[in-house]
Amino acid sequence: MKYISFLFFVIVSIAAHAQQATIQGIILNEQQQPIANVNVSIQGSTVGTISNINGYYELKVDPNTSLDLRFSSVSYSSVIVNDLILKAGEILELNPVMKVDVQQIATVIVSATTDRQFSGITTIDPQIIRRIPGAQPGVENILLSLPGVNNNNELSTQYAVRGGNYDENLIYINEIEVYRPFLIRSGQQEGLSVVNTDLVRSVDFSAGGFQAKYGDKLSSVLDLEYRRPTDFSAGIDASLLGANAFVEGTAFAKALTATAGIRYRDNSLFINSRETVSNAVPRFFDAQTYITYRVNPKFELGFLGNIAVNSYDFEPRDRQTNFGTIQEPIAVVIDYQGQEEDQYETYFGALKASYDVNDQLNLRLISSVYHTQEQEHFDILAQYGLGSPNTDIGSRDFGQVDFVTGIGSELEHGRNDLDALIATLEHRGTFVFKKEGNSNDQLDWGIKANIEDIRDRVREYTVVDSAGFNVRPPGGNLRNDEPYTPFTAPLVPFTSINADNEVQISRVQGFAQYSSRGYLGNSEIFWNLGARFHNWTVSGDAFEDSNQTVFSPRGQFAIKPYWQNTDMLFRISTGVYHQPPFYRELRDENGSVVPDVKAQQSVHFVVGNDWSFNWNDRPFKLTSEAYYKNLSDVNTYTLENVRIRYRANNEAKAYAYGLDLRLNGEFIKGTESWISAGYLKTEENLNDRGFISRPTDQRLKFAMLFQDYVPNLPQLRMYLNLVYNTGLPGGSPNYADPYDFQFRLRDYRRADLGINYVFKDEKNDSRTFANFDEFYIGAEIYNIFDNQNSITNIWVRDIASSRQIAIPNFLTPRVLNFRVVARF
Repeated sequence: MKYISFLFFVIVSIAAHAQQATIQGIILNEQQQPIANVNVSIQGSTVGTISNINGYYELKVDPNTSLDLRFSSVSYSSVIVNDLILKAGEILELNPVMKVDVQQIATVIVSATTDRQFSGITTIDPQIIRRIPGAQPGVENILLSLPGVNNNNELSTQYAVRGGNYDENLIYINEIEVYRPFLIRSGQQEGLSVVNTDLVRSVDFSAGGFQAKYGDKLSSVLDLEYRRPTDFSAGIDASLLGANAFVEGTAFAKALTATAGIRYRDNSLFINSRETVSNAVPRFFDAQTYITYRVNPKFELGFLGNIAVNSYDFEPRDRQTNFGTIQEPIAVVIDYQGQEEDQYETYFGALKASYDVNDQLNLRLISSVYHTQEQEHFDILAQYGLGSPNTDIGSRDFGQVDFVTGIGSELEHGRNDLDALIATLEHRGTFVFKKEGNSNDQLDWGIKANIEDIRDRVREYTVVDSAGFNVRPPGGNLRNDEPYTPFTAPLVPFTSINADNEVQISRVQGFAQYSSRGYLGNSEIFWNLGARFHNWTVSGDAFEDSNQTVFSPRGQFAIKPYWQNTDMLFRISTGVYHQPPFYRELRDENGSVVPDVKAQQSVHFVVGNDWSFNWNDRPFKLTSEAYYKNLSDVNTYTLENVRIRYRANNEAKAYAYGLDLRLNGEFIKGTESWISAGYLKTEENLNDRGFISRPTDQRLKFAMLFQDYVPNLPQLRMYLNLVYNTGLPGGSPNYADPYDFQFRLRDYRRADLGINYVFKDEKNDSRTFANFDEFYIGAEIYNIFDNQNSITNIWVRDIASSRQIAIPNFLTPRVLNFRVVARF
């Protein structure tokens, strides 16, 4: 009988549980970022739960009962939802937005400090990213307004950070590492950024001293989260450069969420504005999606997909470049024959599974496949002529060249094809230690396996002819004693690369880190300790396998003193950062793979300070960071436009140090703007020949991102994006010994202006556009001061005068664009 009673009790309990109601959702802050460790409770009872690292919570409650639901966290103002009554079996999705709690008691100011601030991570509002003008709008465009981030080419989405190069930056989307194409050599070939800003929810950036949970690169981390929508939304952004569109929504009682975006871009507006007259078809297309499905309250699946097709057809006709001085003006006239046809196709898919074992433990499994097929085919003959431009301002032919002396020609040939497949399987875990008070500890770990299969064919040569004489490669020991002795050596190209590579790289890497946040007396502190390991094997038919392993410990410490009337945060970061060679770093200047290239190593020391204060009753923050990086086993390289060619050696050591400053706040009430300034010095020592500037030695940086509006007409808004960089040491020929040539390019100066008239947004209501969440039209002027910036030089050889002439390759002049944006 007692067994029957027990069975009856179990059945009744299960039935009662099945008849309960469920409240679930994602807790967000004002920047639409998830908040972890928020207490969710029913007032007047012991029923409650806590949100996980994704901000997700789920709470079982009794049906048909009036409930008061409370969301509380020490860093945020509490949110209370009163008089909730749910039916049996009902599932209610509730996604509260919690505001930062700022309290003033006497003269003591208490404000919330996030873990990102303690870690030295810069957080950028996605709304600013979508509105600020730029020749390449998007995340990278905004990064260039930050100190320590540099790029002297507005058509490129790549960037260098604190003396590193374009290959030294990590990019993550929802914890999934993403990649760029391999073969792109110039900014005008790049097209679209890998990041679709229409889908972005949060943007975090670290310029150095980052945690062990991030991968093995030397310079920076860009960590993005794509949105998980809670309702239907759509939008379109159209301009003379192309169009973007997105749509997002939910289904199956919001268990399924999806956001998708497509982008089309045509860079003809920029290509046709340059000095080279050409038939150019630079078209770029991509489609991205992020889908999540919550199988049950503890288990969720996510899918990130991307298809990108970049097509660049270029048929140059002629070009005239005027340079020199007022007293001695020079013009180079170039006639072209031939064309270039480039195609870059990338396909990327990643599946992420997340399982909440309990309120403290979260486990993730991530698998991804990246496939790229790239071709770079060109045959271009350039015939050079020198002359003097007409300097008579009143003449009809002002600036034209009346008489041209032919000095030579150059034929460039290329048939480069690459096929790469990268497959990844990764496990990550997070365990949160529950502690009382405003403190918490967290353990993160992960292990990842990669397989990279690359097939590459390189065929490039350059033939140089100067006034009928074939120019041989530099550094040859052949003696020409004509006409007394016949010269019988074969004619050879000035440069030539010929290689076929089939390479497989397998990697196993992992990390573990422990983070803690608490108090030291009345001062709030944060510390993080972690380490990574990375093992890789390079194999191929043409060489013996090579296996190497590196170990990278890292640490951070931050303290926010309890000072009256002063809100300051101090932090220090240090650690060892390795960069095991990717395929491009294994390939030397001749195109051959060197399998035993070591990982480059950098030891980071970063000291930073955040000072938050009010000025004219408006909030401001001054962020300053001093850094030093000691590099060893350096793989030296040359930089041509955005193409990096490594020497596949580890024969150099280097250093980088500098100071970064950034002041951001409400310069104009209700808007966020900032001013950035930076100083950098980076040098390398190759084979103990002495220290010389590295290709990314950009000494001074100044940038401003400024937002404004007309006080009596707040719908009319202005956005200014201004950048000044001193010149890079890239003015010498690529084949030249860098110890003999340390010419610098001219300083880079650029300002982009955007003016929008807003009919509807979160600050302005409109009956006419009541069905829109946002609607505005605008005009953008790129390079408003029409500065002549250059990225490289063409070196023309004149045998008659025995000299070489550096001709700057100028970037885009002033360009006008119109734009329409609508969101529903």
